[in-house]
Amino acid sequence: MEAFARVQRIDNDRVWLKVLDAGGGCGRCHEPGGCRSVQITQAFGLPRDEFALPRKDGVGVGDRVRIAIADGAPLRAALLSYGLGAALLLIGAAVGAGVTDGNADLGAGAGALGGLALAVLFNRILPRSRTWRAGLQMEIAPETACLHPDGKGSR
Repeated sequence: MEAFARVQRIDNDRVWLKVLDAGGGCGRCHEPGGCRSVQITQAFGLPRDEFALPRKDGVGVGDRVRIAIADGAPLRAALLSYGLGAALLLIGAAVGAGVTDGNADLGAGAGALGGLALAVLFNRILPRSRTWRAGLQMEIAPETACLHPDGKGSR
């Protein structure tokens, strides 16, 4: 996945970028029948189009650059984060309902809460993994540079 950005400023070892294009999925977000997925970015306030990445030599303020993340990395992150929560909720509810003798609904509710608590714990621990973070790293390169499909720039 790639997008273009402009370098806003450089602070020490960070390059602050402003995204120039929205990029996105099928391009039908605002059409009838489109998923309107862009609106989810505005659910909790204005979307952020400026962010920082590690500094790269040869990039200066005002330069137009290409940013990339490995194909499939955002999907894997979303599936693990949200899919894990949904799966542990259902597993917890099933286990909770199965182990109670009297009130299966109460057991299912308690098991579901336990499953969600486990998912929250796991999703808090996961970002500390170097392997996990390495798979979500974004690469920055001059606009004309060729970026490989795995998100790594040519060197």
